[in-house]
Amino acid sequence: MTAAPPPYLPGHHLLTGRTAVVTAAAGAGIGGATARRLLEEGARVVISDAHARRLKEYGAGLAAEFGPDRVTALHCDVTDEDQVTALFDHAEEHHGRLDIVVNNAGLGGTADVVDMTDEQWNKVLDVTLNGTFRCTRAALRRMKAAGAGGVVVNNASVIGWRAQHGQAHYAAAKAGVMALTRCAAVEAAAYGVRVNAVSPSLAMHPHLAKVTTPELLEELTGREAFGRCAEPWEVANVIVFLASGYSSYLTGEVLSVSSQHP
Repeated sequence: MTAAPPPYLPGHHLLTGRTAVVTAAAGAGIGGATARRLLEEGARVVISDAHARRLKEYGAGLAAEFGPDRVTALHCDVTDEDQVTALFDHAEEHHGRLDIVVNNAGLGGTADVVDMTDEQWNKVLDVTLNGTFRCTRAALRRMKAAGAGGVVVNNASVIGWRAQHGQAHYAAAKAGVMALTRCAAVEAAAYGVRVNAVSPSLAMHPHLAKVTTPELLEELTGREAFGRCAEPWEVANVIVFLASGYSSYLTGEVLSVSSQHP
């Protein structure tokens, strides 16, 4: 039996006056949905992405809907330290503060370990794990210096907990994101910053459909308790919860947005 998605929830002003940075936010996936949900909750949002054209188009659409004073878009490849620094400098300079960082950038691929090249391994790890590290480091340095607290939310995956054929590089990267989240949370608690992660299983969006076979999608969907993929905004709702005061005593956690926690 397949359960229908629930109604889309309206915003409740949970993040009014706060400034958020969201990576890999130029599209119909979790990053784009998160940027929209943060705006609906009252935040000012800086979206970034490595895809300049899509970023420009999505940023323009959000700015037209929510106001150009609340939305800015800046190209950022999270594998480039200079671009990461420029992104966080922009957030502080343009909006005067940094309260929330959502590290959504990640890169997948499919290859058996015996066939995987160093280039394939390194590319996935550099975007998915190293990129999350670079952005977390940049966020924590600024939040610590400001002394006003803050929140970092990382995007992990259930694959960080369980095995999947052809996904050794992606699974290793996402397991690393989980470990990074827990360690950073212990360190950041001393200056009032919380660090958590979400762990989705399958959130459907057009890009995923293009790079995944129908057979695999059917298999993965069959594992879900609701008999369907998550809507990207359903994952974004959990990210909003972690970014808000409703999770004020929650840090170092990885929340499974799925029934597939081991």
